[in-house]
Amino acid sequence: MLNNADIQGTVLIGALVKTSLVDFPKKVSSALFLHGCNLRCPYCYNKDLVTGTFKDFEAVSFDEVMAHLQKRKNVISGFVISGGEPCISHYLKPLIANAHELGYAVKLDTNGTFPEKIEELLKDKICCPDFIAMDVKTSLDRYQLLACSDSGNIEKSIKIISELPTDKREFRTVLVPSLVDMDNIGKIAALLPKDASWQFANFKPGNCLEDSYNKIIPYTPSQIEELINSVKPIIKGANLR
Repeated sequence: MLNNADIQGTVLIGALVKTSLVDFPKKVSSALFLHGCNLRCPYCYNKDLVTGTFKDFEAVSFDEVMAHLQKRKNVISGFVISGGEPCISHYLKPLIANAHELGYAVKLDTNGTFPEKIEELLKDKICCPDFIAMDVKTSLDRYQLLACSDSGNIEKSIKIISELPTDKREFRTVLVPSLVDMDNIGKIAALLPKDASWQFANFKPGNCLEDSYNKIIPYTPSQIEELINSVKPIIKGANLR
């Protein structure tokens, strides 16, 4: 195993889904959700991870994650590192490196606010993710609603990720009525590569970071269809997941 002097193997770092069929396209995987995030998306349902207040019985350490991957390496082939925002964690590189050493393909989920970190990882032969999924929350002019001080970083990350082969990337957007409407979904489409896999999810109130968002009524199926169909002529790979 590769080691890192900054790693404290027994410190609780996040929550682990031991087996997943949905987090890594075409792979059975384990998914680690690291705690901590630099954004404050009001609709976020992973609020315990964002604030780092997850319960002890739900949390795992670096050593426990590695032990699980070692045990399951002949059963699962993918390892997803999500969050929160993984790019703020000093565990990110050691997690990728050790998972690669065990033979796993690694998928990184990111909010795209750290383009320099994404670029650094892509240039690193040991720590380069095999697949990157970027959440595009809303149009750039609305990112201030998410406590994002520089929406230019979002555009930079989109450009960096867009240079990857089409089977190595995807973009994702949650259809939150207050953040994603007919106007700004078109603005998002203009930022993405035409061959993008753009996966949408419907907003589900009930455990939102900001309580007022629990009162927002989600889009109806017909409204969702209308939104996605509006960008289909631009990006054929736009779909509801």
